[in-house]
Amino acid sequence: MTFVLVGLALQLVAVVCWVFIFAHAFQRSLGTGVMVLLLPIYNVVYAFTQFEHRRKGLILAGAIGALVLAVVLRTFGNALVRS
Repeated sequence: MTFVLVGLALQLVAVVCWVFIFAHAFQRSLGTGVMVLLLPIYNVVYAFTQFEHRRKGLILAGAIGALVLAVVLRTFGNALVRS
């Protein structure tokens, strides 16, 4: 159960980080914002190539790293609960 809760917390961190990236894309233009919102591959490309922020490294680590870690922990936690 602990793994699931930590995974949920990391997922929340990832969502907050993605909000920064989406806000930047929509400030750039409506078309860019819609593309980043709807195309999963393009949002990663945009985050690495065009997203500009003082804390870009932390935001990208939170957005991508926390999301991947959250998926792994929640999957592992659910497998432990069901067995």
